[in-house]
Amino acid sequence: MGRLFNHPLAAPALIALIVIACGFGLGSNFYLRVAALVWISALAAIGLNLLMGFAGQVSLGHAGFFGIGAYAVAVGPNVLPVSPLLALVLGIALAAVIAYLVGRPILKLKGHYLAVATLGFGILVYMVLSNESGLTGGPDGMPVSRATLFGWRLKGVDTWYWITGGVLVVGAWVAVNLVRSPTGRALRALHDSEVAARVVGVDVARYKLVAFVVSAVYTALAGGLLALFNGFITPDVAGFMHSIEFVVMVVLGGMGSIVGSLVGAAILIALPQALSAFQEYEHLALGLILMVFMIFLRKGIVPSLVALAGRGR
Repeated sequence: MGRLFNHPLAAPALIALIVIACGFGLGSNFYLRVAALVWISALAAIGLNLLMGFAGQVSLGHAGFFGIGAYAVAVGPNVLPVSPLLALVLGIALAAVIAYLVGRPILKLKGHYLAVATLGFGILVYMVLSNESGLTGGPDGMPVSRATLFGWRLKGVDTWYWITGGVLVVGAWVAVNLVRSPTGRALRALHDSEVAARVVGVDVARYKLVAFVVSAVYTALAGGLLALFNGFITPDVAGFMHSIEFVVMVVLGGMGSIVGSLVGAAILIALPQALSAFQEYEHLALGLILMVFMIFLRKGIVPSLVALAGRGR
């Protein structure tokens, strides 16, 4: 089991099979929409997992990059003569530049200080999006222009289901290859011990910054996809609770696990829909379920289950 999951194509192939199976197995548009939201959140969670699970750096403000990607798609076509898809590319580039500029000073911090610094960044982005009403629509949000590709207008839940699912598979494949590259080995080294990594010649500051920028790119891409999918966006996408949700997805599914990012996103997005029948007890039941998962599967769902399967064998 362990050797199977260590294969470079295992995680992308498994995710692709899940996307295909759900695409043909889910009958209604409602379930397809929920699944598409899971794919988008999983993409952002993979990016954050590269930072937290592999590089060992904490971020409580990653929803800020999510908001940058989302609002670039919404604001770009109104300010510049560009299409929504080109605006998405520009938004990703903007997030990468901001991550580079912000990451250089704050990644010198460690532990709780780094967490608070990233939290401040997320709050700053949220405040800008909420207060610049002339540009962003303020707290009420703003509509997003529909994207077109080679004259084909991208609309409909089923269309965006396959788009988001395909992007997730490609994102997982890129993440796996990054983790297995020399850069990924350097990230794992500084995750275990920055001092030991520095002793063996790893440029700790450089690789921390690389992880932060790559993570921001993933998250901004996910934010742009959400904006295009929904056709409307509000500053809540960059809110503090959204950042916490991303962290919970990573920790719940399993830090250092690409498939775990998908599992964590699926639980946090789909489980509330299943628990809606309990009405006022929905959040209570969700909290209890998350507590049980973390008590009995302390390394995260996927790594813990893989370890259990290996011991059983």
